[in-house]
Amino acid sequence: MVAGRFVTPPRVRDARDAEATASAGTAPARVRDMPFDIARTRAAYPALTEGFVHFDGAGGTQTAAGVIDAVTDAMRSAVGNRSAASVPGRRSLELVAEARSAVADLLGADPAGVVLGPSATALTYTLARTLGATWRPGDEVVVSRLDHDANIRPWVQAAEAAGATVRWAEVDPGTGELPADQYADLVGERTRLVAVTAGSNAIGTVPDVPTIAKAAHAVGALVHVDGVHSVPHGPTDLASLGADVLVTSAYKWSGPHLAAMVADPARWAALRPAKLMPSSDAVPDRFEYGTPSFPLLAGVTAAVEHLAGLDPDAVGDRRARLRAGLAAAQAHEEALLDRLLAGLAQRPAITVYGSPARRCPTVSFRVAGMSPGATQEALGAAGFCLSVGNYYAYEYFQMMGLRDSGGAVRASIYHYNTADEVDRLLAELDALADGAGTMAG
Repeated sequence: MVAGRFVTPPRVRDARDAEATASAGTAPARVRDMPFDIARTRAAYPALTEGFVHFDGAGGTQTAAGVIDAVTDAMRSAVGNRSAASVPGRRSLELVAEARSAVADLLGADPAGVVLGPSATALTYTLARTLGATWRPGDEVVVSRLDHDANIRPWVQAAEAAGATVRWAEVDPGTGELPADQYADLVGERTRLVAVTAGSNAIGTVPDVPTIAKAAHAVGALVHVDGVHSVPHGPTDLASLGADVLVTSAYKWSGPHLAAMVADPARWAALRPAKLMPSSDAVPDRFEYGTPSFPLLAGVTAAVEHLAGLDPDAVGDRRARLRAGLAAAQAHEEALLDRLLAGLAQRPAITVYGSPARRCPTVSFRVAGMSPGATQEALGAAGFCLSVGNYYAYEYFQMMGLRDSGGAVRASIYHYNTADEVDRLLAELDALADGAGTMAG
């Protein structure tokens, strides 16, 4: 079923909205005396000087200058395998410790519970194999059709290997919502894990994760939250979300291609992943395979520092500055999202998929008379960078009947985007729609 056109209602910025937002683990954007300094923000991204318009942050943001410098500096310095016996070895130890501490500040976690790895997919597979080894026939796992496949397939495959049952949370095809009340029927005494996204990478939906987590915890199930798309777009707090485990990718928030998975250290201590005999059995090291990329870990720390500096007036420790900076960026992104959605709603040739009440600044759409691939190519020729296809939201696009016909085009806003870029995208879509209509006629 293809969602019909919609007009997005105005956002309600009252106390109830703020309370609901905070309870979901993402703080409301605070009222600022000064507007978000977009010129200052954009100046921190060297790639933006090339002139392309980047609406593809959901697939990976551009890299902040401080990150590039940190990685370069780390590669220019002598480093060795971790050891307290030499300066290069101690540098490596420090780079790992600093990255754990930075990610912990970003997510409201314990540094001792931060597992670092090459990607969210790789980390999720490691956890799925580890947990799946403890499951038995009759056990149950709950996944959702809203999620990126990295938070579906590892769990499905682990359940199949264990003989466990997979239960599916369904998405409203019209609104794109993931109703939380269905979890009361989905979870039971045999539920071992509930996997859910904190923000859809396809249509932006922000599910009510705290309510879902409460239902899961009531039956003793673990809650694994995919924060890859949500973390870049507002303050995140592990405890407020109710997440037992949360995964995020640094390259979605201005950093290098590394990821982190966080949990209480005691949670990791209870798990025994497959690993090499000589490798460390300590927590969280036992979940990290091979020698890490120490320069990229320096980049992770620098990316967190960059986010902590988004609000130049913020004070306090890094955690406090992160919350302030990301809240300021969130307000800027939401204003751009409102502008984009309002513009798309005024264009009959554009079909937007989903109209969730709360969404990350991400929109999937189609232009009448054009395939998504042709739309992306035409926009690319005009200097716009957008994603196309199913973006690994395989189940959602399959449910919508769009996967086999090319999926959709995705516009994903990040804090370095501008109102002018939104207006230019809308104007370019007008030109494409007019051209498609002329060809169809």
